[in-house]
Amino acid sequence: MARGPDGKGGGAGFSLADQLFNERTVAQLGREYRALPGFDGDAFVAQALAGLPGRGLLERLDHLADCVAAQLPQDFPAMAGSLEAAMPPPLDPTRGDDDFGQFIHAVPGILAVRHGLEHHPDRALDLLHTATRRFSMEFYIRPFLNRWPDRTLDRLRQWVEDENYHVRRLVREGTRPRLPWARNITLDPLVPLEFLDRLHADPTRYVTRSVANHLNDITKVAPGAVTDRLRSWAKSGLQAPQELSWMTRHALRTAVKRGEPGALRLLGYGAVSEIDVTLTLAADTVAVGERLQFGVSIRAAKKTQVLVDYRLHFSRPGGRTGTKVFKLGAGEVGPDAPAEWRKSHLLKPDATTFRWHAGAHRVVVQVNGQDLAEAEFQVLA
Repeated sequence: MARGPDGKGGGAGFSLADQLFNERTVAQLGREYRALPGFDGDAFVAQALAGLPGRGLLERLDHLADCVAAQLPQDFPAMAGSLEAAMPPPLDPTRGDDDFGQFIHAVPGILAVRHGLEHHPDRALDLLHTATRRFSMEFYIRPFLNRWPDRTLDRLRQWVEDENYHVRRLVREGTRPRLPWARNITLDPLVPLEFLDRLHADPTRYVTRSVANHLNDITKVAPGAVTDRLRSWAKSGLQAPQELSWMTRHALRTAVKRGEPGALRLLGYGAVSEIDVTLTLAADTVAVGERLQFGVSIRAAKKTQVLVDYRLHFSRPGGRTGTKVFKLGAGEVGPDAPAEWRKSHLLKPDATTFRWHAGAHRVVVQVNGQDLAEAEFQVLA
């Protein structure tokens, strides 16, 4: 489900921002900070709730940080101590996956950047280390990587061995080249590979998923570096084969859609030759809200492992075009073993990432990264 940092998405009337920041969660935060001497929890709740309407998700986080900071010492070391004293217990370290935490606990990260980045970076990094065990600090480590790259990398080299998997994940997620919603980092995207080398064999899926996502980011700028790393990890034998296989597929998902030969070879899909692909449309005119139905049949002169995707080319106003790749299937084909797939693709009228427009569109069948068949169809909007 696509949602932006405004917290909107998921259907008419749904607001992620309202789900995360409301009377219940703000009251919870007020109870946590009420433990600090002199902190007026009731005043905090009233001020925080009054400022929520009209703000998006990230704006609400900034607003909560404003309301908390107004009642804390303005000297950053003292502020950091208060923030740590008000933190709830760490997330359950036995879960191992899908335990991101609550967004309300991002406040220490925001204040670490605001008040600690320039003059107290070491104390701010200490605060992030403590806070990430309650809520991921992946957004807030990035300004430190930009402002103090060597100092922050030295700290991450310590954290990569931390006993808490949330801290280890922060090393990976915080250094991702293309972390969703987050600010860009100026770090060379290949520098964090040293952390991936240490974390690819982590016992928790929460961390290994982050490793795979990071590799997927790198494939967009240096796909060869990713396939080289994955081969070396396979040779090392440090990770369970099944988990490394999952990581490899997840890390190469974007490279596969682009038809990167090295990625496809690593997954066992070589160049195709002596292969025949037939694409048949059920109808060459489809209205928005209806389904584009088509069949694909593949025959080969010799046994061949095939990975089959289809790519839609969209018409846009003003002559512009767009593309999107979708999975179709995988398997082995040969002289006596042809393969067939059928697909019914809904032309959603309320798609969250693009809008269908009337005109000529194309569907292209991609086998092991090569375009081998295509057909045009008309969309009626």
